[in-house]
Amino acid sequence: MTDETVELEYPGRWAAEDPDRLAIVMHGSGQTMTFAELHAEAGRIANLFRSLGLKTGEHMAFCLENRLDFLPLAWGAIYAGLHYTAISSRLTAGEMTYIVNDCGARVFVTSPYKTEAAAEMLTATPKVEARFSVGGLLENHASFEDAVAAQSSEVPEDAVEGQDMLYSSGTTGRPKGVKMPIAGQPLGQATTISLMAKILFSAEPNTVYLSPAPLYHAAPLRFCLSYQRIGCTVVAMEKFDPEEALAAIEKHQAHGSQWVPTMFVRMLKLPEEVRKKYDVSSLASAIHAAAPCPIEVKRRMIDWWGPVLHEYYAGTEGNGLTYTNSADWLEHPGSVGKAILGELAIMDDDGNEVPVGQEGSVYFRGNSAFEYHNDPQKTADAKLGANMSTLGDVGRLDQDGFLYLTDRKAYMIIAGGVNIYPQEAENVLTMHPAVFDVAVIGVPNDDFGEEVKAIVQLVDPSEATPEMAKELIAYCRDQLADVKCPRSVDFRDELPRHPTGKLYKRLLKDEYWAGHQSRI
Repeated sequence: MTDETVELEYPGRWAAEDPDRLAIVMHGSGQTMTFAELHAEAGRIANLFRSLGLKTGEHMAFCLENRLDFLPLAWGAIYAGLHYTAISSRLTAGEMTYIVNDCGARVFVTSPYKTEAAAEMLTATPKVEARFSVGGLLENHASFEDAVAAQSSEVPEDAVEGQDMLYSSGTTGRPKGVKMPIAGQPLGQATTISLMAKILFSAEPNTVYLSPAPLYHAAPLRFCLSYQRIGCTVVAMEKFDPEEALAAIEKHQAHGSQWVPTMFVRMLKLPEEVRKKYDVSSLASAIHAAAPCPIEVKRRMIDWWGPVLHEYYAGTEGNGLTYTNSADWLEHPGSVGKAILGELAIMDDDGNEVPVGQEGSVYFRGNSAFEYHNDPQKTADAKLGANMSTLGDVGRLDQDGFLYLTDRKAYMIIAGGVNIYPQEAENVLTMHPAVFDVAVIGVPNDDFGEEVKAIVQLVDPSEATPEMAKELIAYCRDQLADVKCPRSVDFRDELPRHPTGKLYKRLLKDEYWAGHQSRI
């Protein structure tokens, strides 16, 4: 084997070097797939796509729950040089139809988990030329397993790396696909994440990476594929459960993992005797991102798991990246780190850079090659000049170059001319022992335009009383200025939260602003 081959990063390398090494383990079912099996399956899937007439740069889409077939399907699209879109299995038929039509998918793969949606989509997605079902039969869908089994496992000689085209979660308006060009590089290219995994997270071939989140989301999908590139075993949970996640760390001796802050909160709220029951000492890296993490939550996680927490800030757009380890974070609590890809700049509304310590829109200088598919206006709105772009967040830099995110600009509350970022109140209320989940939003107020409201899911729903509402408001006011705290509290059985931890605030805001001419 040549040195050039040794340097490649993809399942084919590990299929040759250590064919029986496990590439995938499903924690719940116990199903497994070796690297030899993964590489062969990806080759067959790539050849299926080729047999259907798909050429490099063309598009396929799939919508699956977390299952053994998920990552091999992504690798098959990569081997075939395609753009591929993984669609959230939580979406409705209408939402899925929009994405399939918007991305221009010629092939669509789903499972019986989405039986009703798949049936509704048949006539609504006329550009789809081939439909498949994996894990069971669906009417008007061919068996994916049978179609794949009929193909050769030999990877096409002219194979080049495909590229994901993932969609934003659509918290404001229709989701948009983030499209990057396919560079035409041969299989086995290192990625930013695979480099991070080796350099920052001490990942090595044969170590175990635990993924407790839905695989269709950008970070879990890209991290799982990148860890497999470097020869790691990916253990995927079918569904997150706080105690089962701790059991998975211990059972599989997980070395790396990725989480969102709501997972931390739910694990921290387990009874102490449950938390102490599991050995998590194998963890060398617990990576988190995707949503703001309250300072107290992160401190408690570091106290519990040790200085193994790593945080980054980035987006599906791939336009920049910040990073901090536990030691740096403890010296800069609340920060999401310093830029390691791109250069940070904080800009005012007129496009001028603001001084250190002052809040403004967070921009990255550097890679602005992304575009929002079929939305040139959204693409233009995200960019400033030739090489600056934003994810729409507000924040500030300190003297050491560490970034502190204040909030999403779209969620800012303007009450009587005062700008209020609800994340502050959410961070406080999250730590109240009675609170399971919380969202703070601006709701209509005739005098001030907006006022602050907290929408709370309690640990014990029977405690949803006016007295509890007063207690939560007082608890917040003990720690924040009155203007930043809710004037009222509504209780809900559950908040509309994506499995990855992202809160669909727009759904909540739409309820309260219904019938009003404008939404501030």
